[in-house]
Amino acid sequence: MRSQALILVCMVVFGVVGTCHGGSLKKGFYNNTCPNAEAIIKNATEKRVASDPTLPARFLRMHFHDCFVRGCDASVLLNSTTNNTAEKDAIPNLTLAGFDVIDDIKAEVEKKCPNVVSCADVLALAARDAVSFKVSQTPLWEVLTGRRDSRVSRISEALANLPSPFSNFTTLAQNFANKGLNVQDLVVLSGGHTIGVGHCNAFSNRLYNFTGNGDQDPSLNATYATFLKTQCQSLSDNTTFVVMDPGSGLTFDNNYYVTLKQNKGLFQSDAALLTNKSSSDVVDKLLDSKEFFKEFAKSMEKMGAIGVLTGNAGEIRKKCYVVN
Repeated sequence: MRSQALILVCMVVFGVVGTCHGGSLKKGFYNNTCPNAEAIIKNATEKRVASDPTLPARFLRMHFHDCFVRGCDASVLLNSTTNNTAEKDAIPNLTLAGFDVIDDIKAEVEKKCPNVVSCADVLALAARDAVSFKVSQTPLWEVLTGRRDSRVSRISEALANLPSPFSNFTTLAQNFANKGLNVQDLVVLSGGHTIGVGHCNAFSNRLYNFTGNGDQDPSLNATYATFLKTQCQSLSDNTTFVVMDPGSGLTFDNNYYVTLKQNKGLFQSDAALLTNKSSSDVVDKLLDSKEFFKEFAKSMEKMGAIGVLTGNAGEIRKKCYVVN
């Protein structure tokens, strides 16, 4: 595995090419400036996951939502201000949770090494360490470090860049291609749905109004749909949630693909992976557990390098929810 990833970042927002930054992430970026940074983050993360097993899914989703908007720059962690509505308040991000825990972990790092470790790196490492906890004696993927924090967070960019649970394959593939990720990455990273929950309003149209005629999505397993209707009893329910991977909602494994093959993918975006031969072939390969863990590590490393700020770009926030 490479110890350093060279990155040329061209931020593309609404199809317009913006500023390009050259930079690099590397293994052990803080070895000289904060030698215990990764250990502090790992210990703090594991302590909290031990008492709250929902955190791995929450951190993984938060990291994904961060990287897909402006790159992995902790912009998703910023609070809105009087003059700006931040990413955090975009509809797709309203169900994100765990911000307070990330703030606490960052505070522990700050006690030892003030103004050194970025919130972007804290989030990337915490996501990895949370998911790895109880699954593996070693980290499930490598996190290269050296990210810096954005000073910008806009609700409009979250709405424009985050993949939708209602998307078809073509739209999803384009969303990922816009970030330098391919179909393989799309299918592999969708496997993150093996942990966590989905809110009814993100999929209830598949149960009650799929084509606008009060019908059910014919591609959804009928028995599973019947069960989902007992949990989500109307299109207007926006508070109830169900596990995304039936029977495996707290266990990080490849069971997502097993249920997907049974037509039990919760979202339209899950079911869409079976509508294209290339993506469906990847699903079949990932039924092998070793293959899944190997490929998930590769795709997470690629995702973690999207649009990063390095060098003198951005800043190192002291508190993750507000710019310095």
